[in-house]
Amino acid sequence: MQRLILMRHAEAERAASSGRDRDRVLSARGRDDAALMGRALAKRGLRPDHAVVSPAARTSETWELVHEAMGDVQVTQPDATYNGSADTLRRYVEDKADEAGCLIVVAHNPGVHQLAVEYLIEGAASPAIVDRMTGGFPPGAAAIFSVDVAERLTFEGFLQPADLTAE
Repeated sequence: MQRLILMRHAEAERAASSGRDRDRVLSARGRDDAALMGRALAKRGLRPDHAVVSPAARTSETWELVHEAMGDVQVTQPDATYNGSADTLRRYVEDKADEAGCLIVVAHNPGVHQLAVEYLIEGAASPAIVDRMTGGFPPGAAAIFSVDVAERLTFEGFLQPADLTAE
């Protein structure tokens, strides 16, 4: 793996008609933000060849909108990624490391946020970057890491819909 993108699902509706959290879909803003993020990632040359996506409605929908700008991507939707912990998400990253040149994980907070912070600390990111990331991981945001031959992750950037213009 040469690149890793950790993405939180875009803004979701507060409730689903079923009453199940897992069934919550994106809000109108969330749909716009997910499509915008897909275009922003693609414009920066970040086109994953594998995606690990939580099977929840809001993450699946986020991925579908991001994917529109990506082309062919192999997708897996492990049940354990629904509200998965940082450790759970890390296992999926490690499992796909040899298969993907660029991997995207679309999941939920707090797991995706905690994993991003862990990777920052392990990669000896500057205190300013770690502080910024510990401040929050808003819906639709993505943390981008490059991966060296020793499988060390280096922080490349953090994109959030509020900072993007229509791309």
